[in-house]
Amino acid sequence: MLEKKRISVVVPAYDEEHLIGDTLAVIPAFVDRIYVVDDASRDGTRERVEELAAADKRVTLIKHERNAGVGAAIVTGYRAAMAEHQDVVCVMAADNQMDPADLETLARPVARGELEYAKANRLFTGEAWKIIPHYRYLGNAALSLFTKIASGYWHVADSQSGYTAISLAALEKIDLDRVYTRYGFPNDMLVHLNVINARVRDFPSRPVYGVGERSGIRLRHVVPRISWLLYKGFFWRLGQKYVIRDFHPLVFFYVLGFLLSIAGLALGILETVLRFIGHPITPATIVLVALLFISGTQFTLFAMWFDMESNKDLR
Repeated sequence: MLEKKRISVVVPAYDEEHLIGDTLAVIPAFVDRIYVVDDASRDGTRERVEELAAADKRVTLIKHERNAGVGAAIVTGYRAAMAEHQDVVCVMAADNQMDPADLETLARPVARGELEYAKANRLFTGEAWKIIPHYRYLGNAALSLFTKIASGYWHVADSQSGYTAISLAALEKIDLDRVYTRYGFPNDMLVHLNVINARVRDFPSRPVYGVGERSGIRLRHVVPRISWLLYKGFFWRLGQKYVIRDFHPLVFFYVLGFLLSIAGLALGILETVLRFIGHPITPATIVLVALLFISGTQFTLFAMWFDMESNKDLR
């Protein structure tokens, strides 16, 4: 227990036979329950966890008969923790890449009720650039920017970090059936948390690499997929938070911004094509294109600023 609250850890695992033992061995003693969710591993992960569970009564193995994705494994763990009324539910990967010393840092403020969701941020210091492979660092940075816009948590970075802690109260408000179940789970989770006005905060975390982990992530596939997920999540959040649950005029600013920007861009391309095939362009047309595009950009930036102001207390 921590702050007189029950603490649990969800460990999603897929083909982690060689590292799952090291991961579970260093989970702190204040953790009351450990839910290892095996996402239909093809190696001996299940057997290894069963051995570890015999020695550590906190460990419970939950099996997926078919591979459903890391997000689905986390949701399964969340549901198990909710069923046992765990006050704070943390998530640690099974590949021993998350420093157990950071677990208390994440769990304590949630246990105190200071916030609903705490997440690790590996990008706070320059150490991350030296340790994390550069292509992954840059991909993470790009997705973090997109996630800021889509989720409304402008103060949160390192969106791909899955090292988190969440309160039971926040879990009970989120529709877990709607959350994305693959690699974009942390990004989509932030979108859903913003809709319920959950307080979210980053905490510095030491990045761990070179411990024998294997990554199947391919940025050329992941970045477009998560970008599309965030695009849809952005409009879903605007509709849920600023139209259905409460009304905010920033919706008008976003709509006008998008419409004017698209109109200006489309007219500009059309006039450029016409100019290349020999048609003259009048000064009035140039002014119109500039006015549409500049006005659209300004409306969009004002909408972003309104969004930042609306969410500034959610930290």
